[in-house]
Amino acid sequence: MKHYLSIKDLSSIKATVSEAIELKKNPLQYQQLGKNKTIGLLFFNNSLRTRLSTQKAALNLGMEPIVMNFGAEGWQLEFEDGRIMDQGKSEHVKEAAQVISQYCDVIAIRAFAGLEDKQKDEAEEVLAAFVKHASVPILNMESSVGHPLQALADAITIEEHKPAKTKLKVVLSWAPHPRALPHAVGNSFAEMALAHEDAFEFVITHPKGYELNPEKTKGAVIEYDQMKAFEGADFIYTKNWSSYNEYGKVVCQDRSWTIDKEKMAVTNDAKFMHCLPVRRNVVVADEVIDSENSIVIAQANNRTYSAQIVLKKILEALS
Repeated sequence: MKHYLSIKDLSSIKATVSEAIELKKNPLQYQQLGKNKTIGLLFFNNSLRTRLSTQKAALNLGMEPIVMNFGAEGWQLEFEDGRIMDQGKSEHVKEAAQVISQYCDVIAIRAFAGLEDKQKDEAEEVLAAFVKHASVPILNMESSVGHPLQALADAITIEEHKPAKTKLKVVLSWAPHPRALPHAVGNSFAEMALAHEDAFEFVITHPKGYELNPEKTKGAVIEYDQMKAFEGADFIYTKNWSSYNEYGKVVCQDRSWTIDKEKMAVTNDAKFMHCLPVRRNVVVADEVIDSENSIVIAQANNRTYSAQIVLKKILEALS
């Protein structure tokens, strides 16, 4: 595997999940694979789980991680070709990507959507520029439209906690939030769930006006009645996102969509999932996230192993 930009870059999600679960049993067994290899973790946005889990994954594989926060530490980069650079930006990504490639065997990037220009965000300006100009593999640590490491961790978590039944009902539910948030997590979770069409009955529920990009959700059941969507569900995955059609706008903050015990009561004793961080008592009530059915910490733990199995595949391709 040359790059990991989308969960679709995996030849088999199911096989990769099985490999990750096996890797968890002895996470230090492949340290020779990354020996004398360096990974550069470039953050254009804040991070907690992604930064720490990807660093740990790299260390588990024997790699040396270098972390750089571009907002506070690096030169402001220019991404537009042909620009006369007589304003605030000091370095062009053409040179930056090539230079970082001299120091690092793998480059990992986190760069969120701006939520102002849909076309620009969907072009994945930052990620695409590094893919184009770097000479080493690129790992997506969340981009404008996708978070494939999170989606893989979610798949691992579902596999580890699934009930004994042939087909699982998996629900992705919008929930309110005071700020406009990107679509990346929802997009990648949908792509992962839809790839399990034989194993998942996948339902997305949200107020009207919060439809995700239809190219990402084709094949999913869209249900505007949240309580109906929750009926008989085995997993409830909750996330806020802003409007896609009225791009980047908060068109509704209906607190009746907060996940509470009344909604969870109509499920099939469902597990509650969220990528974190989460706004308690806005997105989800304390009584749900603190319950025995909440598996958000298990999800966060699996971020290490989703990153590690992907890095292992990238390193094997470099060998």
